[in-house]
Amino acid sequence: MVCSRSPVGPLLPRRGPFVLISLLLPTVLLAQRRDEYARAPQPRPDVTIFSQLDLPTPNRLRTASGAPGPDYWQQQVDYTIAVSLDTASRTVRGTEHITYYNNSPEALDYVWVHLEQNILRKDSIGTRTDGGAAVGGPSEPSDGVVLSHVGVGDKDLMYQVYDTMMRVEVPQPIAAGSKFEFDVAWSFQVPQQVFRRYGTMETSKGTIWEIAQWFPAVAVFDDVHGWNTLPYLGTGEFYMNYGNVDLAITVPRDHLVVASGVLQNPEEVFTKTQQERFAAARKSADTVIIRSQEEVGDPASRPAGDGPLTWRFRAENVRTVAWASSEAFILDACTTGNTLVQSAYSEDSLPVWGKSTQMLRTAIEGYNARWFPYPYPVATNVGGVEGGMEYPMIIFCSGQNRRSEQGLYGVTTHEIGHNWFPMLINTDERRHAWMDEGFNTFINKYSTQDWFPNSKPPRGSSIAGMMRSPGVPIVTNADRLNGMQLGLLQYEKTGFGLLILRESVLGPERFDYAFRTYIRRWAFKSPQPADFFRTMEDAAGMDLAWFWRGWFLEDAMLDQGIDSVRQGSDKRPARITLVNKQRMVMPVTVRAVFEDDTTEDKNVPVEAWSQSDRITVSLEGKGKVKEVRLDADLQLPDIDRKNNLWTADQ
Repeated sequence: MVCSRSPVGPLLPRRGPFVLISLLLPTVLLAQRRDEYARAPQPRPDVTIFSQLDLPTPNRLRTASGAPGPDYWQQQVDYTIAVSLDTASRTVRGTEHITYYNNSPEALDYVWVHLEQNILRKDSIGTRTDGGAAVGGPSEPSDGVVLSHVGVGDKDLMYQVYDTMMRVEVPQPIAAGSKFEFDVAWSFQVPQQVFRRYGTMETSKGTIWEIAQWFPAVAVFDDVHGWNTLPYLGTGEFYMNYGNVDLAITVPRDHLVVASGVLQNPEEVFTKTQQERFAAARKSADTVIIRSQEEVGDPASRPAGDGPLTWRFRAENVRTVAWASSEAFILDACTTGNTLVQSAYSEDSLPVWGKSTQMLRTAIEGYNARWFPYPYPVATNVGGVEGGMEYPMIIFCSGQNRRSEQGLYGVTTHEIGHNWFPMLINTDERRHAWMDEGFNTFINKYSTQDWFPNSKPPRGSSIAGMMRSPGVPIVTNADRLNGMQLGLLQYEKTGFGLLILRESVLGPERFDYAFRTYIRRWAFKSPQPADFFRTMEDAAGMDLAWFWRGWFLEDAMLDQGIDSVRQGSDKRPARITLVNKQRMVMPVTVRAVFEDDTTEDKNVPVEAWSQSDRITVSLEGKGKVKEVRLDADLQLPDIDRKNNLWTADQ
């Protein structure tokens, strides 16, 4: 998701994460909450920055190396869903058959189910707190999810609804290793004005409907928290089970539909000409138009017959599904590897959206080469009301962007990047948003170069100002943060932290090996923060407790400076005394310029700070120096650079 909300003013423009940081660093931000660091929880005096981390005890489920253990398990939930869209009444109505596989070692007495549309009720926790603003809040009275049946076949099951959660009583405990099947029928109305995650956008040729977080979905039961029943408050997104989904979507006949999953009945929903174009796109790296701008609204561009049409999709090994439908859609597509890449948008989004499919293909190919193959057979970009949101195989990006190529590529590469984090690596976004938003922001810092070759990853120094501002650590739950803190911590600070870890601490080869190991180990599984920390240390071969503690677990700051310089001569080298003035530590690069304009770089490992906050290093070259500078390449977020420079004439 692209963070797009500010607590100190109106909504920020919806745009990609590459522009986000420039929006988050005005003077008002740097002045905000200056006193919060003093009020934030402070570390115990007996815990140094280098102390061993207090992580959960390793076991046969989650090992000391950070890998899933031999007894690791997770639940699976399969859905067969039939849903219809009534555009006149704005009603989504559906039935679903749920098959729940209990792979845990214990029997379950009940099942918890998410009813996330309930956040739009006037009495929801999200509506009555600041969190509801993250999804727009109800613009008119909403009943949320209206349940017409919860049962096994025709037999009703007892259930209770609490805000956005429903507890379903089962006839008998679901034994370990067994499955339980039940049915739910429900409906809800799509509000007129919802700008986050789903909603509608009016165009010159019709309405674009984006439907997400929309069906009753079984909550996760895992080895860490048992049932995960955190309510949907708005900011924290979702944490779901993997499973297979068969999806039948019934819409007006003139609509085109795109969804998570592989289209099962193209011969029923496409004209003969569209089928031929669709088949051609499956073999082409170049964009093929399936329905053109000129064909939108033409009765010949829809299958013959009367009444609504049902589109069928199948999505395998996904944590949720989403879809979009419109009579205004232009549809184009191409293929990379075994993945169909397509875009659905209106003519109002031209000209820039005409490049969307190639942008999407470029982003996917870049991630494939750097990190891990794209895990699904379809990737779809939808230009609609949502500024930036992600689901398996489908992303929603702002259709209101007609001209900014940088803006469209920025949000496209960010949202499709989420198909690695958290769609492939199934993290708990309500508790650990940084493990998907921040990781994705990190990989975006390189993916920009795939479309704009002359761009370069930003430097860590660009976030030095924000290090003073949030007042809370990265690991804070997303729903406990205001909009500004969310953007600073979960997105930017996490993304820059991994950038610094790669470029300045481990080095690219060492980092990439460890990061790929983490992705490979936890593909289609659900890691915890400790699993990430342990895997990176295990695969990189370095104790990084000081880094995790300073950057992620605490709200520490970095201020390394030059305390004094003992001038060198022809017989002895200069000696430079450095000081660490804050709790965070980093490796130090000292650049000395001699009187003859030659330079020497001295790299000091982070372990040098383990004994004292004051260290002295000697240069290799002899002679007088005229200048000494720390972090000359501006890689680190040092909050006070005035003490990073020493000159002989001072």
